[in-house]
Amino acid sequence: MGTIGIPALIIIALIILFIIFMAVGYVKAPPDMAYIISGFKKKSKIVIGKASIRIPFFERLDRLNLRLIPIDVKTSNAVPTADYININVDATVNIKISSEADRLRLAAENFLNKNTEYIGGVAREVLEGNVREIVGKMRLEEMVSDRQKFANLVKENAEPDLAAMGLDIVSFNVQNFVDGNDVIENLGIDNIVKIKKTAAIARAESERDIKVAQAAADKESNDAAVAAQTEIAKKQNELAIKKSELQQESDTKKAMADAAYEIQKEEQRKTIEVTTANADIARQEREIELKQKQVAVKERALEAEVKKQAEADKYAAQQKADAALYQRQKEAEAKQFEAQREAEARKAQAEADRFSKEQEAEGIRAVGEAEASAIQAKGIAEAEAMERKAEAYAKYNKAAVAEMMIKVLPDIAAKIAEPLGQIDKITIIGSGEGDLGGVNQIAGNVPVVMAKLFESMKEATGIDLSEIIKADTYDAKVTRNVNVTGLDNVNVMPKNPDDNVL
Repeated sequence: MGTIGIPALIIIALIILFIIFMAVGYVKAPPDMAYIISGFKKKSKIVIGKASIRIPFFERLDRLNLRLIPIDVKTSNAVPTADYININVDATVNIKISSEADRLRLAAENFLNKNTEYIGGVAREVLEGNVREIVGKMRLEEMVSDRQKFANLVKENAEPDLAAMGLDIVSFNVQNFVDGNDVIENLGIDNIVKIKKTAAIARAESERDIKVAQAAADKESNDAAVAAQTEIAKKQNELAIKKSELQQESDTKKAMADAAYEIQKEEQRKTIEVTTANADIARQEREIELKQKQVAVKERALEAEVKKQAEADKYAAQQKADAALYQRQKEAEAKQFEAQREAEARKAQAEADRFSKEQEAEGIRAVGEAEASAIQAKGIAEAEAMERKAEAYAKYNKAAVAEMMIKVLPDIAAKIAEPLGQIDKITIIGSGEGDLGGVNQIAGNVPVVMAKLFESMKEATGIDLSEIIKADTYDAKVTRNVNVTGLDNVNVMPKNPDDNVL
């Protein structure tokens, strides 16, 4: 059992390895891609549009793109033609890596793992060189008139060079020939002039042939007309002679016939007159009867026509009256409806206006009440403030007034001295006693102004601020005899119980 199981395991392992080998080495190339398998054999294997096996670790897989590569081939500078005219050529070329095995191997040697831009650049240089070579062999007029010939020559000349690289030319189309001296344009003008000249000559020759043919035709027509008119004149003469002979024979027979006719006519006239008289009488009788019947018919027709016309007029008048009545009714209804709608609209507008005015009046009233409340509150506050201020002022006595004035004295002194502080530089010219006379005069301005201020306040309020200030001096404290005038009912409390200040 054990010896039989080992070979089976080996076979299973080999099968598994073979499956893994197939899975790893299986490759399938699309139609536009060439798979190149190399490494195990001396000659590489090429796979296009089918599947193959690559031996892992022993063979290498590379890819070459077989799609078209469009190239715009332009000469970098002007190239002289066979007739020494410098031109530039612009062509569009489509190339691809060849599908042929030998060329594909050459392409793999040259362009493996290269992008299409690199391949296109190499092919563009080769094609441009071949374009220059063919331009130098052909005349300008030949190239311009037969672009296909030029393209075929370039293609035939470039194919061996590109085949050596493994490339094929799929198409070669010349887009344009350009020269800097307007030679191509002048060639076109020359051809146009030649064509116009040929056309003018052909037209002149055609007009000449037409005139010659027309003159010959006119001559033949004139000759035929003269011959025809001569023959006609001869025939007319013969006809006139024949007519005269016949007329003479006819007149003889006619005279004989006229005589017999007159005799017969006279006899028939008599018979006709009798018959005519009888017929006239009968005709007159029939006309009288016919006129009577016509009068009766006209009377009946007139009666019927008048009656029908009257009935038709009556019916038309009735229909017109009904239509007018119906129209007036509809107009009245429309006017009534419009009046109702207008009344409703005016009512709605009036209600809207009334509501708007009520809202506006309510807003104005609210604003007025608010403003009145604000004004009232403000007035009450101002009145209370004024009342409190009046009460405070009423409680003030001269001592309080004096205290207020004393509090502002430092500010007054500062304002008086402020101009001196603004002076940056003073030049003093000595006067009076000694060199310091000017300085003493300037420094003495402040006390003088303050003394005058105290005198002005004493005259205005009756309060002598200088006496109040002296009340706190050393002399007042020592002598305790300071008399402050202008203060009534003011009790100045001494700093010590033993001090008596009046």
